[in-house]
Amino acid sequence: MIILGLDLGSVTCGVSRSDTGVIASPLTTIRFKPNDYNRCMDLLLELIEREHAELIVLGWPLLENGDRGERAQLCEEFGQVLEEESGVKVVLQDERNTTKDSEAILIEADVSRKKRKKVIDRMAAVRILQYYLDAQKQGA
Repeated sequence: MIILGLDLGSVTCGVSRSDTGVIASPLTTIRFKPNDYNRCMDLLLELIEREHAELIVLGWPLLENGDRGERAQLCEEFGQVLEEESGVKVVLQDERNTTKDSEAILIEADVSRKKRKKVIDRMAAVRILQYYLDAQKQGA
């Protein structure tokens, strides 16, 4: 089963992939004009078709206390439209701390600040998808 993980931002969408259901790996970063979610949607629909995705795990940016803020609501709405448009099930995955965790991993690996900026969205998408995959293993 091909599963895609998404880290949706205001100008980028990091994308990760798993075809084993065990390990997530970085795929790409989709770039779009600020808040142009229609363009992001179009690019994602092409990617979903090309990758033959069967499930999409979308990062859900809850507030630290677990409440749904404006970004979380935007992601919920985006996920609903993406599911309707693609015909592929979209599940939300709590993404608290994924960018911070990804940044720490890249710093630990001695990746330069310039290179970190280029890959951080993909790495966050990997963390989102890996959290989901790990939770599925624990629940199995």
